[in-house]
Amino acid sequence: MYSVRKVKTKSGSTAIQVVQYLGHRSKIFKHIGSSKLDAEIVALQRKALDWIEEQTSQTKLFQEQKQKILFVDRSECIGVTHNFAFQFFTRCIEECGLSGLPRLITDLSIMRLIEPASKQRSIELLSHYFGIKYSQRIYRNIPKLIIHKPFIEQCTYNIASEKFNEPFYFVLYDVTTLYFESFNADDFKIQGFSKDNKSQQPQIVIGLLTTQSGFPLSYQVFAGNTFEGKTMLPVVEKFVLQHPKTKPIIVADAAMLDEERLTELKQKGISYIVGARLSNANLKLIKQIHNTLNGKHGAIARFSSRHGDLICDFSQKRYKKDSNDLNKLILKAKELVAKQSLGTKAKFVKRISKEKIELNTELIEKRKLIIGIKGYCTDLPEKQLSNEVVIDRYHQLWHIEQSFRMSKFDLQSRPIYHQNEDAIRSHILICFVALIIEKYLEISTKLSLREIRFLVWNITETHIQDKLTKEKFKFISPTDKVMKSSLANIIKKWNLLPH
Repeated sequence: MYSVRKVKTKSGSTAIQVVQYLGHRSKIFKHIGSSKLDAEIVALQRKALDWIEEQTSQTKLFQEQKQKILFVDRSECIGVTHNFAFQFFTRCIEECGLSGLPRLITDLSIMRLIEPASKQRSIELLSHYFGIKYSQRIYRNIPKLIIHKPFIEQCTYNIASEKFNEPFYFVLYDVTTLYFESFNADDFKIQGFSKDNKSQQPQIVIGLLTTQSGFPLSYQVFAGNTFEGKTMLPVVEKFVLQHPKTKPIIVADAAMLDEERLTELKQKGISYIVGARLSNANLKLIKQIHNTLNGKHGAIARFSSRHGDLICDFSQKRYKKDSNDLNKLILKAKELVAKQSLGTKAKFVKRISKEKIELNTELIEKRKLIIGIKGYCTDLPEKQLSNEVVIDRYHQLWHIEQSFRMSKFDLQSRPIYHQNEDAIRSHILICFVALIIEKYLEISTKLSLREIRFLVWNITETHIQDKLTKEKFKFISPTDKVMKSSLANIIKKWNLLPH
């Protein structure tokens, strides 16, 4: 039989102990604490009774409802945690079918979403915010993570198909570059045409395939000096090979358009919509386009070209912008001709001898004919794909451009600090997983990552400890804001309501 005993100490305090009486002898099992204040002594006695009930099979003779009482004047805050935010993103990973991945991938991906940083800093933050510990040996494991890429890409296909009912009739393709915080190049990370204006630093090229809404499906990493036009076919061909039931139409910008690349697509039986470079067309075709559209806002026409059907439309808004840009270029060219600046290259300037340059009036007149006109090429006839659909699908490319911006700015995928090729590829893989989660949430909630992060990060758990009894209390911050947002439905659906 266990009892609670009060004992006076030499200091005049009253000590509370849990004891067991054996005949005329007693054995002390637990010293609960001591105090001189009556209220604190009562609290210590209550804690002793609770300890007996929790640690032994002995129950109280008279059961009473448990009440946890917080004495503010003798309590202290021992920490604030963000477990709700971690649980939220973890649940999203599960929803996307990615819970089978190693914890290292999912934890680092979550930190990319919450507070992008280096791998070392991410490990520190995982420990600080969530109590998740990793040793420095993770750097040995990071290069091995790349083996999970096929599984992740299969998951993205399943998400797009099952969650978003994606028919894969159209897919978007684009390319970007990511630079390194280093000037040491090799055959993989090497200088090339930089989309980040970092031409002196080594880089890699990323080719990304997405759905019409910008949800990522597949990607591939290329050496930094790879011409972007050569990246499309390997990515698209791999996707079609992995999913033979899909026969998507590839939508890409004008950088992908050259005769060799389009011939390859035709040979593989892959249909396309790509931006046209009208300035490279012959003068006869340009005059035909100009005369047919006749400067009428919204006018659309289809023409034959060596790249397939060429659809052109005229926009008054585009006309004003193109005219302004053209006038600036002509003015610069005239200034160079006036100064005879032989060493400066510029549009609409041509060299007629070693010592003389002049204005290229023929090129200027040709360019004036296509002001306000945008062209789109496709191999599909109008019966199969109308002019309006071609233009509309091409304009969806902003979704994939947005995905690249998310990766670079929200997830801070660059600059890259890794040197080993497999570690570099694993870094991109972690960023890709984070992008999957970000786009899934954005499409599901219509909120940006910044808005989502603000809402879930501000649901905190404040931990208070009674300095006398060592009893701990947890207080959840108000959830009004998040439950009034478009996150409320998925929080309820995932049963994540804080309690």
